Amino acid sequence: MADYKALLSVFSKDRVGLISLVTGHLFDKGINLEDTTFAVLGKGGEFTSVIDIPADLSEKALIDELHSLDGMENADIDVRRFSFGNVDTPPTEVTHHIHCEGPDQPGVLARLSEVFIDFDANIVRLKSDQVEQNGKKKFITRFSVYIPETRVNNCLAALDNTASALGQTLSSEAANEE
Repeated sequence: MADYKALLSVFSKDRVGLISLVTGHLFDKGINLEDTTFAVLGKGGEFTSVIDIPADLSEKALIDELHSLDGMENADIDVRRFSFGNVDTPPTEVTHHIHCEGPDQPGVLARLSEVFIDFDANIVRLKSDQVEQNGKKKFITRFSVYIPETRVNNCLAALDNTASALGQTLSSEAANEE
């Protein structure tokens, strides 16, 4: 049996030490973390990671072990084994960081994300926040995207037009070259 990749999702009441508790247990079990994110969502904390699990550890056993940790008994925990195989995926190299903000309204994220489709651009990471400023709700979105080099100017112009029509302001910058 070979090790396997899975997606681990943990959602629980947020508290100091939550990430350390989860990652420490994973380390003790010989589980390697790959792409990992954490975000406070409301009063909860969401930890998500692509993990390499030793073949002798089942998904159910890992979930049960995580639930047994101090304060994790009521957490929503899911481990999903990857079954994608060798499928083609869009490019994931981040070429641009885009920041958009303005009044919160239904459909903002849908309209903005649709623009990328027309330019074969791929959203690699997305973070949005609803914040209150001066008694009004503001929606702030940060995209990290791949845009084909020949389509950058047109994509950013179309995105700016869409953002403006929604009362949003947009800024963008090329990703740093490493």
